[in-house]
Amino acid sequence: MAIIGNPKYADRIALHLSKYPDKRSAVMPLLYIAQEEYGWVNDDAVNEVAQIIEIDPTQVRSIAGFYTMYSEKPKGKYWLQVCTDLACALRGADEFHHELLHELHIEEGGTTEDGMFTAEHVMCLGACDRAPMLQCNFHMVEKPGGLTMDDMRLFIEKARSGDADLQALIAEWRNLVNEHLKTFE
Repeated sequence: MAIIGNPKYADRIALHLSKYPDKRSAVMPLLYIAQEEYGWVNDDAVNEVAQIIEIDPTQVRSIAGFYTMYSEKPKGKYWLQVCTDLACALRGADEFHHELLHELHIEEGGTTEDGMFTAEHVMCLGACDRAPMLQCNFHMVEKPGGLTMDDMRLFIEKARSGDADLQALIAEWRNLVNEHLKTFE
């Protein structure tokens, strides 16, 4: 595993580097790429990003440590972040979060034994009107009226059966959200 020299990431790295007059400014998007490859921001990820943008790894590590969107410990393949702030809690997010942890047989911030899912609560994902909702690997997972545990059981089943099925399900739900939002235009 590596991002340097990996054809899977070459175009994305080049794109991010081209956006900035000083390549050091690409540190955050490159950290996302590294986290995608390694599943977390480990020493290899830090060193590779530092090498690409020609700065000291300590500078990269300090940026990764400051922002909560970068994980400094291993996560499951699917990092589920359930919004449980006050507005979402009033729409059932706390109960939904606890039921999800129970369904996955993990504690807060834990990872399933098969390494597929890590679940934790976060504050404000900006979709209070669609709570309960969550973010999976930084992609919103939501439905008009909020997600249910039946939705999550289907999500978990599709995730375990393969990415294509899961992406199709998320796209279907996103289309429902977009149709729902059109009613407010």
